[in-house]
Amino acid sequence: MSHGGEKSAPLLRVTDLTKRYGDEPVVDRVTFCASAGEVVGIIGPNGAGKTTLLETVVGLLSADSGEVLWRGEVLSPPQRRNVLFYLPDGVRPYRDQTTSQVIFFFAGVYRRPEAETAAAIASVGLAPVLHKRVHALSKGYNRRLLLALGLLTPHPILLMDEPFDGFDLRQTREIIEVLRGQAARGRIFILAIHQLADAERVCDRLILLAGGRVRGVGTLDELRARSARTAASLEDIFLALT
Repeated sequence: MSHGGEKSAPLLRVTDLTKRYGDEPVVDRVTFCASAGEVVGIIGPNGAGKTTLLETVVGLLSADSGEVLWRGEVLSPPQRRNVLFYLPDGVRPYRDQTTSQVIFFFAGVYRRPEAETAAAIASVGLAPVLHKRVHALSKGYNRRLLLALGLLTPHPILLMDEPFDGFDLRQTREIIEVLRGQAARGRIFILAIHQLADAERVCDRLILLAGGRVRGVGTLDELRARSARTAASLEDIFLALT
């Protein structure tokens, strides 16, 4: 699925990124790029290497080889924190604070005006749980909190691990609208997703990952052409190419 018009030159390039545990490559020479306003999906089953790839891209894990470039310049791991903001799966920030306290703390760190903070809260539907402590939030509301924190950061790229896990169909559509709205303003999203139907709806381009290796990159139509399945679902394409 393509949501945008003409694709601009890539701002982010990841080239030949490799991460090994012992002799085993968990991320094996992964290369991809992303342009302004793009939602890029890293697609694969549990154990495919999606989380390890995200953590290596942002610099939480040290790569054995490969580079991350922003606007043509190589970013060292410390430099990446100025460009890339990572929302991991399952983390609960400041567990004993209320949702409101966490939101306004983040807004203060990044000097966000009150109106922008209120807009972030409203866009992800956090108002009903502002009084609740983070440890008491449901899985879905915790994800909404993480997304709100990401929206309040100034970073041009948000990387999110399983952003729709814990949402029902209606909630997923609401969050997709939030992401698409942010992307329309030029922000880049890189999403690790194992729910293929969600990936079809939100992503401009898809990176098919299996066994730590890229098995296909492109729009849904491009991947259909590569797999010689002109009307196939993403699930059918993934099975054909991996």
